[in-house]
Amino acid sequence: MDFINLFENFNTNGKLLLPEKIISFKDIPWSKHPVFEGVELKHLLTSKETVGEFSYHLVKIAPNKKIGTHIHEIQLETHEVIAGSGICINSEKKFIYKSGTISIFPMKIPHEIIADKDGLYLFAKFIPALL
Repeated sequence: MDFINLFENFNTNGKLLLPEKIISFKDIPWSKHPVFEGVELKHLLTSKETVGEFSYHLVKIAPNKKIGTHIHEIQLETHEVIAGSGICINSEKKFIYKSGTISIFPMKIPHEIIADKDGLYLFAKFIPALL
């Protein structure tokens, strides 16, 4: 299975299993990132559902696009690379992103994600939740 199919399988067949309900990823719409062109988000669990404790998101970065340098003042952020590849710059250190990689960004640490020619597909978590 190539990496695009791996992500599409996750995107269309994935489920979040919670005691009170099952959330099917295919039923959640994609939304464009409000700042970064070529970046789309699928909000699996939001601040509203977790009373602000945490949030989970699928992130799709188009080929050769990026999430530019930014910080989160109050959130710890983690990325799990599902498919694709690219570069992560975490506190001025450059790391290769590929399937199976996990990154952690403590609050107030600058970071940037750059997709390569095939795009990049992430599972992102924020504690506390993005607002």
